Amino acid sequence: MTQYARMSWEGQRLWTSRGRRLAAEGTERAAEHTLGVSNQHVPLEEGTLERSGKVSADGLNVAISYDTPYAVIQHEALDFQHLPGRTAKYLENAMNSERETMLRLMAVPLRSWLRG
Repeated sequence: MTQYARMSWEGQRLWTSRGRRLAAEGTERAAEHTLGVSNQHVPLEEGTLERSGKVSADGLNVAISYDTPYAVIQHEALDFQHLPGRTAKYLENAMNSERETMLRLMAVPLRSWLRG
């Protein structure tokens, strides 16, 4: 299941090439953080699923994904038995639980630039 986070932009004066670069940097950091949290809950047998997790960034477009044939099944199947602390919905839960942290991480580079 794809999830999106939207952020409204109110600071046109920041929309310079440097501002866009810093916003992209913050967005990628937020995604890396969320991947780390998700990896703590990925169903674990051999670690292949966890190792397949990655962040892909193209400017302000960032994706978090797991690249195994069974990643979606493991994510969606609520009736599978997992080791303690490992769950289905590992990425979805991380996106939901880390929303505020992600927003703060996204703002850090821009805030630092403004404070100069």
